Amino acid sequence: MTYPLSPEEFQTTLAQDAEQRYHHFLQQAVLHNEVWILKDDEGCVSLSTDDEVCIPVWPHPDYAKAWAGNDFAACEPYAVPLKTWLDRWVKGMSEDGVAVAVFPLADADGVVEDPATMADDLLRKMAKLNRKK
Repeated sequence: MTYPLSPEEFQTTLAQDAEQRYHHFLQQAVLHNEVWILKDDEGCVSLSTDDEVCIPVWPHPDYAKAWAGNDFAACEPYAVPLKTWLDRWVKGMSEDGVAVAVFPLADADGVVEDPATMADDLLRKMAKLNRKK
């Protein structure tokens, strides 16, 4: 279930630097138990750099749509339940040597992280939020 995202929150978050967006992503992914990717009929979108392949992720479908723009207009945001991400995707991506591009923007890169490291950060965030309850 997607949380409501106001235009103000959308713009404020887009103005953050990559590290701030990374932490925003962790917070929202844990609070809402989902990770957003882009996919089409052939599977999920991946990006290639000189030395690695990455799967981009976002905390909300609106950010994914904004990043997709015209280049990936045929792609749709797709929610991966956080448990599925942690139980299946992290293992598969690690085995395949695929990194995670966390919260890239159309005009700015996101934090590129090893899937296991990002999973550890998500689990730490989960533990921290559970202690506050």
